[in-house]
Amino acid sequence: MKDLVRCPWCGDDPLYRKYHDEEWGVPVRDDRKQFEFLVLESAQAGLSWLTILRRRENYRRAYQGFDPEKIASFTKDDMDVLAVDAGIIRNRRKIESSVNNARRFLEIQEHYGSFCRYLWDFTDGEPVRNSWSSLDEIPASTPLSETVSRDLKQRGFRFLGPVIIYAHLQATGLVNDHLTSCFRYHQV
Repeated sequence: MKDLVRCPWCGDDPLYRKYHDEEWGVPVRDDRKQFEFLVLESAQAGLSWLTILRRRENYRRAYQGFDPEKIASFTKDDMDVLAVDAGIIRNRRKIESSVNNARRFLEIQEHYGSFCRYLWDFTDGEPVRNSWSSLDEIPASTPLSETVSRDLKQRGFRFLGPVIIYAHLQATGLVNDHLTSCFRYHQV
């Protein structure tokens, strides 16, 4: 696997490569996995994705397996515990937004039957397949991420702007932004 051509952003770090090779860009049609990525992408704001990946297991523990129903019921005391948990990003605003977003996530599930149905409707159920040859071509946000972000904000979500949402769409395979030279481009 070392000789494969990958998107250069994953570098040589084994954890980053594993994430790139096995997860990034794979279409996610599971609500809990979508919620996990929403929490993690929001936590990543202003930080590197590798920082979050290294804390992912701590997030799974602290966020009870990313069960949105459990997170939606978190109280101020629960958030106080998270705010001193050295295993996650202890930014109070990010923690509070994750609890708020869990509540909004459940509202979307109730209204649409699933969060995935809601989100995939923005792409008519099919991944957007871009054809980038270099990282310089990949935008930080797109009209799609702006539309999704705006809709989520109107529904009361927080800490999910167009850049974070674009990263989410890439990570969960609604957008295939593997470079055309990457071995994963045709696989996902």
